[in-house]
Amino acid sequence: MTKIKNLEQLSIQMRRDIVRMVHKVQSGHPGGSLGTVEFFASLFQEVMDYNPKHFTMDGNNEDLFFLSNGHISPVYYSILARSGYFPVEELNTFRLLNSRLQGHPTTHEGLPGIRIASGSLGQGLSVAIGAALAKKMNSDSHLVYTLSGDGELQEGQNWEAILYAAGNKVDNLIATIDYNHKQIDGDLDEVLPMGDLKAKFTAFGWDVIEVTKGNDIASVLEGLTQAKVKTGKGKPVCIIMHTQMGNGIDFMMGTHAWHGKAPSDEQLEAALAQNPETLNDY
Repeated sequence: MTKIKNLEQLSIQMRRDIVRMVHKVQSGHPGGSLGTVEFFASLFQEVMDYNPKHFTMDGNNEDLFFLSNGHISPVYYSILARSGYFPVEELNTFRLLNSRLQGHPTTHEGLPGIRIASGSLGQGLSVAIGAALAKKMNSDSHLVYTLSGDGELQEGQNWEAILYAAGNKVDNLIATIDYNHKQIDGDLDEVLPMGDLKAKFTAFGWDVIEVTKGNDIASVLEGLTQAKVKTGKGKPVCIIMHTQMGNGIDFMMGTHAWHGKAPSDEQLEAALAQNPETLNDY
């Protein structure tokens, strides 16, 4: 119970980080970031095996994570900072000129925790597959994790990668889909319906786990634990994680309007009031 409570408190603080970062520069993507807070907190604090104090680009002998939908960088930067990759105070430089914390993650500034530039949607899964195959070649038993958006699956490259991973038995890979049914232009079903994602991944030869409460720490942890158990059995693993865009802030929840919109001064104050400080602001 203490573990769950600690992760819930971290999630609240991460929400504060997200809205404060985006508000300061009046630019960024709070909606998807807020919706995946519980996933990032659980993955980095309880599931992955890594050493933030000795970051290397090759990531030998540790688990790797690749963010495909790079526009949700605020949540990624928050968990990286609060997991020890760089000082929490650096979150204050989000999207500023010459900052290491650009709007989409980049590698040229050498930010610990970032191994690929992402945000050109549809590419992250392919990179993760390559990393997973490299671990197999190097007899490295660690796992590779990745996160993609549901709207991002409209990019055809994903389906080539999904086919390739199953065909080549990339069974040290856990790919999570943030299934919030929202994208920049509206509801997923209004833009391009994705149909039955679980049936699609299963038909392509993946082992699929569905997490129906993707904004509940206990459910996310259970899903990630189940996914780890399924690795090494000849199939790549997919977690379809049902979340709510803008989760944790009432006026942002469940609408695509906050995909890439910054809160006003009054809205920031309201958002912070709903998420009282639990660790420390930067």
